Amino acid sequence: MKFLDQAKVYVRSGAGGAGSVSFRREKFIEYGGPDGGDGGRGGHVYAEAVDGLNTLIDYRYQQHFKAGTGGHGMGQNRTGRSGNDVVLKLPVGTQVFEEDRETLIADLTEIGQRVLLARGGNGGFGNQRFKSSTNQAPRRANPGQPPEERWLWLRLKLVADAGLVGLPNAGKSSLLARLSAARPRIADYPFTTLNPQLGVVSVGTESFVLADIPGLIEGAHEGKGIGDRFLGHIERCNVLVHLIDATIDDPVEAYRAIRHELEAYDAGLEDKPEFVAFNKADAADPDDLSEKIARFTSEIGFAPLVISAVTGQGVDAVVSRLLDSIRARREAERQDTRAEEGSWRP
Repeated sequence: MKFLDQAKVYVRSGAGGAGSVSFRREKFIEYGGPDGGDGGRGGHVYAEAVDGLNTLIDYRYQQHFKAGTGGHGMGQNRTGRSGNDVVLKLPVGTQVFEEDRETLIADLTEIGQRVLLARGGNGGFGNQRFKSSTNQAPRRANPGQPPEERWLWLRLKLVADAGLVGLPNAGKSSLLARLSAARPRIADYPFTTLNPQLGVVSVGTESFVLADIPGLIEGAHEGKGIGDRFLGHIERCNVLVHLIDATIDDPVEAYRAIRHELEAYDAGLEDKPEFVAFNKADAADPDDLSEKIARFTSEIGFAPLVISAVTGQGVDAVVSRLLDSIRARREAERQDTRAEEGSWRP
């Protein structure tokens, strides 16, 4: 299935049905009076986060969504039927924006979360609503309210516990394939990964979701390479794993280049917990690798992990650190939830 993380859609609710002008006409009843029913409510348009989706590809081929119109009122005080609602089923992590692409309407972060995008028009009153002691035979009814319509932008930000970042060809896809059942494309050339990939990493009875983000290059925030379009997918990650190819000449410069792109994105990515790992240790010269680690530690201020996604060297240490960080974050979120529930008073 093709990955799509942005889509523009048009939504329109249903118009309300018109009220009815009718009079009761039955044998032996001389003064029947008005009995026109109300019109039905127009259908609403909702957005709902559902399980089992991780792309907006469905909205690539259908952009228009219109709810049903309410039925007109009828005699004998019969109310028109309500229009059918329309529900846009979206992946968890989808944000809904106004047409200006800046005004956030909703952020669907939990399965089952639903938000109203366009409200259906109310049905008009029938003439029986207008009867009174001075107006016993009203000959008026209200039309239904008009529908709401708008263009919206949908933007998907994948929900993952940890994210892999680094230069192209740093071995991110290889590490994802080593740790999970995901099978991303792996090759020995840059920009092998063109779309974010997700994998579930299982450790005993625990598990977490790991996201592989397409490689960044210097100037990505200005649109170079694939650009920074996919950085939004790691905004929700609790921790980042920064992979550096151990076989390149200057790992320090590679690290600083990616850090600069994270800071330029300006969404708090530079403040997230981060683990740095030199990958492809199996392909690097041992003496050369030791010199690179020593220089990196001296200039950056901490020692990187050394791993090989191909042989599995050091991978368990990375998983252990990720799991510890994710556990701490989950426990903090649970405590915040308990505090909010405990502070509530009727």
